[in-house]
Amino acid sequence: MRRFLAFVLASPLVPVFAGGQAPHRTAIRAGRLIDGKSDKPIENALILIEGDKIASATPGGGAPAGAEVIDLSKTTVLPGFIDVHTHVLLQGDVTAAEYDDQLLKESIPYRAILAARNAQIALSHGFTAMRDLETEGAMYADVDVKTAIAKEEVPGPRMQVATRAMTPTGMYPLLGYSWELKLPAGVQYVDGVDGARKAVREQVMYGADWIKYYSDRRYHFAGDGVLHSMVNFTDEEAKAIVDEAHRLGKKVAAHAIGSDGIAAALRAGVDTIEHADGLTDALMDEMVRKGVYWVPTLTVGLYVAPGRGGNWQKMADLQRENFGKALKKGVKIALGTDAGGFDWKKVNQAKEFEYYVQYGMTPIEAIHTGTSTAAELLGWSDKTGTIEAGKWADLVAVSGDPLKDITELQKVKFVMKGGAVYKNELH
Repeated sequence: MRRFLAFVLASPLVPVFAGGQAPHRTAIRAGRLIDGKSDKPIENALILIEGDKIASATPGGGAPAGAEVIDLSKTTVLPGFIDVHTHVLLQGDVTAAEYDDQLLKESIPYRAILAARNAQIALSHGFTAMRDLETEGAMYADVDVKTAIAKEEVPGPRMQVATRAMTPTGMYPLLGYSWELKLPAGVQYVDGVDGARKAVREQVMYGADWIKYYSDRRYHFAGDGVLHSMVNFTDEEAKAIVDEAHRLGKKVAAHAIGSDGIAAALRAGVDTIEHADGLTDALMDEMVRKGVYWVPTLTVGLYVAPGRGGNWQKMADLQRENFGKALKKGVKIALGTDAGGFDWKKVNQAKEFEYYVQYGMTPIEAIHTGTSTAAELLGWSDKTGTIEAGKWADLVAVSGDPLKDITELQKVKFVMKGGAVYKNELH
């Protein structure tokens, strides 16, 4: 009989506790606690964790007998970060060639392996939850990555996934190749009202938590100074996507960069607008009225602009101007980076917090976009986003004070998810 040797892959992000199990009771001493609810930190807090949930978070107090004590008294403790716009199956696509190479030269299994690595990178940076907004030609592999993480086969954030995004035929890469070649597509092509409903049903059947579609393309500035775009779907098609998704209990995210695409997505009734460089005052007012979330993805826009040239830098500048306006108007802003649009290994997703402060938010407002507000967008307000009794024990710690220096969030030293410690550089 043959004997097989099992080799366990050594990972820096396996739980620190023996056997991969968190102690039954854990007491964390936090020097400063930013709980995701209050505008001011709680000094010298004690967080009691039972299993994978937070039992209490109170000022001071002593650890109960028998509890495992983790001393974070010289740090700032926060809720685990949430990024609501990622692509774990993409490795950066500043140029069309970079995108095409991934779809043409990398198998879906290979891309899934990289996706698992990317999830581990995100967790190491303090992101304990993510919404992944399409696989970019890798079919339903995001569902597999989500499942592997949920079953603790690989370390990574909790995930909600959108599987394959939608556009009408011929309106998303790969494009420009000979018609004689059968090529992969970065999205699912969807045409007509019946086709739209069927595509939603299919994606939900295969595990989609969200439905995503591309509302527009071909972004251009017109004489009125507004960023315009070509709308992809007819209003009837877009409304069919949204209506069917809502009927099945799923929410819809729309990629919409130009003002025309944003307006079309709002008419369709989407739940979140992604990117939205071309927001106008009227569109912001409409988003506030309808309670639609804006996910700005500033990091990716600033990352790709130099390499793409054309209007991309002007679009990024416009987005900065619109960010301040949207903030004053009360648009609900949730943190999303479009990680995967930039290289996971080169840019820390927490850079997004820094941009929000540069663009007009206070540090605590920026922190809320990637904790409590992001949890609301995901429908997980009862589970995460704040440090309080009953929530998942998902939290991070940094050495400094992010209310004084928001870049501290790019230097996470401690990560706990579900009561298990995945990173601790504070020994």
